[in-house]
Amino acid sequence: MPKVIFERDGRIGRVTLNRPEAMNAIDDELPGLLEAAIKAAEADPGVHVVILSGNGPAFCAGYDLKYYAEGNGNGQATQDMPWDPMKDYAFMWANTQKFMSIFRCLKPVICKVHGYAVAGGSDIALCADMIVMGEEAKIGYMPTRVWGCPTTAMWVYRLGPEKAKRMLFTGDKITGREAAAMGLVLEAVPEAELDARVEALAARMATVPVNQLVMQKMVVNQAVEALGLNETQRLATILDGITRHSPEGLNFKARAEAVGWKRAVEERDRGTWDWTANRPINPEA
Repeated sequence: MPKVIFERDGRIGRVTLNRPEAMNAIDDELPGLLEAAIKAAEADPGVHVVILSGNGPAFCAGYDLKYYAEGNGNGQATQDMPWDPMKDYAFMWANTQKFMSIFRCLKPVICKVHGYAVAGGSDIALCADMIVMGEEAKIGYMPTRVWGCPTTAMWVYRLGPEKAKRMLFTGDKITGREAAAMGLVLEAVPEAELDARVEALAARMATVPVNQLVMQKMVVNQAVEALGLNETQRLATILDGITRHSPEGLNFKARAEAVGWKRAVEERDRGTWDWTANRPINPEA
């Protein structure tokens, strides 16, 4: 079963993440397959607009922590010591550029988010030109609490500094309704209306000539790039590697290996574990 699917439906290209059994979690192969699908849509002269979505219960639940945190992710997400930061950087920078194929695609990309677009899944979604979410879907980058820095750095470009800090200092997940109110996504609609709303938006855009769409996207993207997007992403990608090899990051991975990644993530996201001391936080201390 292909992990990413590209299909053309009239003037609409459909790119679908297809690891439903893992909530479309990111493994070593998915970023490259996503990039290939986006490039196929871009190269197809019949495609005017791309809809990016996820099969199954969620858009994307982020990196596959069963492999990267609990399992044998050494050499990819976490290396054995001594850590080679440039090897880490090369791996994560390659993934970041594959996600950015969405941003750089000459044709507009609408991301449809249901369920979850969290951690690395939010990196993917935020590269799209616009996002439509289900009202109760969740988006956030929880690894800012420990073990991550969003390498695409799109939070600040979509939200501005203060609201980006609000999300990245807490690692909170917010609903589609909250994300729309904050200006992070284009809009949020009831889950029952999500498909229809995205289809209507794509159909409206698909009536515009491809060259017109390309020119408008180039102008807007140039404004974002002129703000230093590439340099910000390089810093974020380097810091992402540091977060995973800091004392706290190594403690998180050891905890995931000891008790399973789901429990380690719950402790991280609830704020019940002291990753520096590597012990539970005493709420009365």
